[in-house]
Amino acid sequence: MCLVFSTFSTFLGRPGIHLEDLYVSPEYRGFGYGKAILKKLSEITVQRGYGRLEWWCLNWNQPSIDFYKSLGAQTMDAWTDYRLSGKELEELAK
Repeated sequence: MCLVFSTFSTFLGRPGIHLEDLYVSPEYRGFGYGKAILKKLSEITVQRGYGRLEWWCLNWNQPSIDFYKSLGAQTMDAWTDYRLSGKELEELAK
């Protein structure tokens, strides 16, 4: 299962695809389903002339990190994610 949405890169001046969720049931892992999903998303990205396919991965999820790196994915070390939620979000919204 995967959930994706379109993005736009102001750096590239082109659209892209963001992979929000990728999930393969544990009993089906190791059979190539995750790779097949990422391959298809890569094909769609290229066919549409988009600039990139990107996603996030939790830094403690080493099996996924190893899998993504085996496909040639690169870690975006120069970026830091930020989030506003809860009390802080409500305070800023006032």
